[in-house]
Amino acid sequence: QVQLVESGGGLVQAGGSLRLSCAASGRSFSSYVMGWFRQAPGKEREFVAAIWSGSIIYADSVKGRFTISRDNAKNSVYLQMNSLKPEDTAVYYCSCRVAVTAEDRYWGQGTQVTVSS
Repeated sequence: QVQLVESGGGLVQAGGSLRLSCAASGRSFSSYVMGWFRQAPGKEREFVAAIWSGSIIYADSVKGRFTISRDNAKNSVYLQMNSLKPEDTAVYYCSCRVAVTAEDRYWGQGTQVTVSS
């Protein structure tokens, strides 16, 4: 059973930056498919970024502004968010699958990011 804990959310002004962190409990972290999702009030949860093996993908809405990275020695994944916009306001969730072929997805509890104008 994988447990995920996010941190780093907060309130920032438009144009500012935040770095989110996600710590995972698994012993095979290096093989996990890790990702970030977000959910704004009144909207469905949407994909933000993912990293696994030698691949990284981003949603079009965050390309050029957000950077996902991981430190396998620390069982952690990060999301560096720059040039934040009010439309980035959402609860951000860390997510993982233990393998590309795994059916089950694990979720963290979420961390609030609020961007003021």
